[in-house]
Amino acid sequence: MSTVTTTKPSPTAAAPAGGPVLADEGRIGLRGNLRHIGALARRNVLQIKQDPESMFDVLFMPIIFTLLFVFVFGGAISGKGNQGEYVNYVVPGLMAMMGMNIAMGVGTGVNDDFKKGVMDRFRSMPIARSSVLIAKIVVELGRMMVAIAILLGMGFLLGLSIKGSILDLFLSIGLSAVFGSSLMWIFILLGLTMKTPQAVQGMAMLVLMPLQFGSSIFAPPTTMPGWLQSFTDVNPLSNLADAARSLINGTPLGNSVWITLAWSVGITLVTMPLAVRKFRQKT
Repeated sequence: MSTVTTTKPSPTAAAPAGGPVLADEGRIGLRGNLRHIGALARRNVLQIKQDPESMFDVLFMPIIFTLLFVFVFGGAISGKGNQGEYVNYVVPGLMAMMGMNIAMGVGTGVNDDFKKGVMDRFRSMPIARSSVLIAKIVVELGRMMVAIAILLGMGFLLGLSIKGSILDLFLSIGLSAVFGSSLMWIFILLGLTMKTPQAVQGMAMLVLMPLQFGSSIFAPPTTMPGWLQSFTDVNPLSNLADAARSLINGTPLGNSVWITLAWSVGITLVTMPLAVRKFRQKT
């Protein structure tokens, strides 16, 4: 009499055809998440090393913008021959602009990674989904610091003077980084929602243009019509530009720093969970 033996199916046999499911983020723990973020950030840096042309925007955008706005708008706003005065006005504002323009590239990069199938490789790895997005933000913050360093270097060549303390200068840079990182979550969400990188870029420009030029970055709001002044007063880029300008020029801060921090926290709390959720749905 023969006996029939039964074997329990292995857990791997029940895995979906698309590969193992990513590990639950709550089970990975903080140390594991940090390790994953570090590894993915290193991957993104190596991508930049293999494609140095991707740094052209960071290297040349601050130079072009500084020269363009100082010598085009400087004479009109500060008077002919007084562009030096305008340097101390516009360079702190351009720090806010750098963060926003670089943040736009995060969204197009995320969208492009899906198009190239990079995200399909991450599906088979036991990593937290949020670590993929946070690693991108970490690398883009590094790119932002390079852009701001070049911007300040150009400013010093054109006559920028730091009337506050060195600590105030670093505080203005840190404030720009905090606000820029919050904007990156908006553009990541756009990158996960739009179908193509071109669509992400087009939608981003619709957001960027009114915020940048309807702010105090390039000109004092007192020169604008009343309805535009009302928009400028609530524009978060105006608050960031005013805060950086006050820190660098040693003038009273008012509430601009706290309003900028409140905007940064609010934007992050709203858009970060939405972006991570959308990323989970797509992977």
